[in-house]
Amino acid sequence: MLNLPNEFKTKYQNLLGIEKANALFSAMNEASKKAFRVNTLKDSNEKVSYKLNNPVPEIDHAYYGEINGEDPEWVSGIVYSQDPAAMFPAAISKVKPGAKVLDLCAAPGGKTTALAEKLQNEGVLVANEISNVRAKALRENLERWGVTNALITNESPEKLSPVFPAFFDVILVDAPCSGEGMFRKNPEAIDYWSQDYVLTCQTRQKDILNEAIKMLKPGGSLIYSTCTFSPEEDEEIVSWLVNDHDFSILDPHINDPRISLGHPEWADGNADLTKPLRFWPQDGIGEGQYAAILQKSGDIKQEIDKKRKNKRIKRNPLRLTKNDQELVAKVIEQFNLPVGLEDWHEKALVRQDHVFVPAIVLPENIRLRIVNNGVELGILKKNRFEPGHQLAEVLGQVKQSRVIELATLKDYQDYLHGETLKVQSDLRGFVLVSYRNMIFSFGKIAGNQVLKNFYPKGLRK
Repeated sequence: MLNLPNEFKTKYQNLLGIEKANALFSAMNEASKKAFRVNTLKDSNEKVSYKLNNPVPEIDHAYYGEINGEDPEWVSGIVYSQDPAAMFPAAISKVKPGAKVLDLCAAPGGKTTALAEKLQNEGVLVANEISNVRAKALRENLERWGVTNALITNESPEKLSPVFPAFFDVILVDAPCSGEGMFRKNPEAIDYWSQDYVLTCQTRQKDILNEAIKMLKPGGSLIYSTCTFSPEEDEEIVSWLVNDHDFSILDPHINDPRISLGHPEWADGNADLTKPLRFWPQDGIGEGQYAAILQKSGDIKQEIDKKRKNKRIKRNPLRLTKNDQELVAKVIEQFNLPVGLEDWHEKALVRQDHVFVPAIVLPENIRLRIVNNGVELGILKKNRFEPGHQLAEVLGQVKQSRVIELATLKDYQDYLHGETLKVQSDLRGFVLVSYRNMIFSFGKIAGNQVLKNFYPKGLRK
């Protein structure tokens, strides 16, 4: 039984009425909902061993059920575990292939991977996370998903906004919040809750959004979401965006009767505040969530420093030498490359021996903490090239012939632990490694038919 603060219970009894509030409190003591999404960037559905007979409403390729982090579906980026209600902010976004998209508070990456699917690896996806530790997890999840067009940054919104003035077509702000909607999933969040903390979160959300607004094109769309029930962090924030920043609230066109609407009476009475979506645990979709989609006025004049704008020209980063390009080609051109990497030799750059195809080339005067930019092809070593793990996950998007299929669960588990394996194959050199036809790593076969392990040490189980 959750020990909910009396102040919290009184607040929602006043907002919802005694009967509805008690239904909320009761639901918060039930088991949380588990669900997962199937990756549409990879040829996935036929490979999934989980049951796909209980779909999450209104979300394509999403199903109720629990997955295991050691299963090949997870390791190879075929599935992603996510709270079903948390799937909706990305689902209602108006993202099209080729767009410029920012996920400003991106970790651990559930919403980011969904945005990447909408982009179909076209355009640019900037995924930002202010926490160093969480930015690392974000990178791992995007790599596993096979995303090729993402710039992952580890910055504050204040540092990011001068770099991208009026740049993005779509921005998602899944704002840090008081976490009321996650109490049954993360009961420790209750210890931090107070009405003062709610108001502190509201101030922080406005600070983040003030920077996000600077980066959104006139006419662009902003998706604002939280995992809290708090009107101060939901309706009041959206009302502030409308009244102070000339946004309009759009209809997300989600009509499932189990999904509630916003409450105008909890803010300034604007009738459009019914358009955002509210998820309550007693309604049976998932955990608590709020999701709104807004459009920035098309005639807002964005103040852009003309001097900075004139400097936004591509610098000439270090290109591969002819010899280095030959070393890279000798390895990666043995594999079928997905769209976007076929012309790698025209795009590839090298920094500190790491070879990558960037999602975006930033101006020379820009200094950002970049976690990853595009696809890391691998690393140059003395007179040789070693392909990187991200490339293996990306190559899993298309059919391959240089693949070693592990025959048993024990072989698969041993490989995840970092062990070498004896294999029967005529292949030599670098190969892709798969289990149950799901590619998850590189390996290298020597003349003695030993498969050398290239699964990253930081991921070994």
